[in-house]
Amino acid sequence: MDQKEIKKAARILIDSKLTLALTGAGISVESGIPDFRSPGGLWERYNPAEYGTIWAFRHDAAKVWKMIRETSELVERAQPNPAHLGLAQLQRLGLLHTIITQNIDSLHQKAGATRVIEYHGSSRTLSCLACGARYNAEAKKDEFPPRCACAEILKPDVVFFGEAIPLEALRESQLLASSCNALLVIGTSAEVAPANTIPRTAKLAGARIIEINLKPTLLTSSFTDIFLQGKASSMMIRLVEEVQSLRGEP
Repeated sequence: MDQKEIKKAARILIDSKLTLALTGAGISVESGIPDFRSPGGLWERYNPAEYGTIWAFRHDAAKVWKMIRETSELVERAQPNPAHLGLAQLQRLGLLHTIITQNIDSLHQKAGATRVIEYHGSSRTLSCLACGARYNAEAKKDEFPPRCACAEILKPDVVFFGEAIPLEALRESQLLASSCNALLVIGTSAEVAPANTIPRTAKLAGARIIEINLKPTLLTSSFTDIFLQGKASSMMIRLVEEVQSLRGEP
């Protein structure tokens, strides 16, 4: 990767008055959480039509919880990698307003990020589809499957296929995207709706798009201004170091 491109990206972040980050599964791969859609990923072993839809959960929640338990064990073991830590550092430096993540692993928060929009919900809480009661997932971790006081099986507060994005997350993301000056896109092709509208909205608002991915995506040829090709962790380490260098910080 040309250091000039890193420097250009760092300068954009420094000059931007409002910067956002949009992250996807690719940022957490180095933390041991595989992309569901990649070879060997979860959807290769669990048919998403049988395990990933809200209709599948309503039909046989106990079956779906077999997949959820496997995912939960991966997430519990995972620790933030330098890409998560780098974004948290940019927030502390006052150069990153909000992280919009499509992930449900809470690794941004574990890394110290304070402003995170969980676009696809959170696995930290559970809800009952029958009575609406909510629980902290930690309090139910020894139950399989976890049940509500009304005896129904609880559902993680994550977005299944067939469910809508949480309205507040949708509204806030679009509002911020329409007023940002720069957008960091990390570990996602941004092809899946409605998350794919965020880069488009930001670009129409005049934002500069910095993309970090292992391979070029559809985004690269359509909206990206600077493409930093490589692993999220190594690119973020270099980017944060360059930001600090340009600002004269140790």
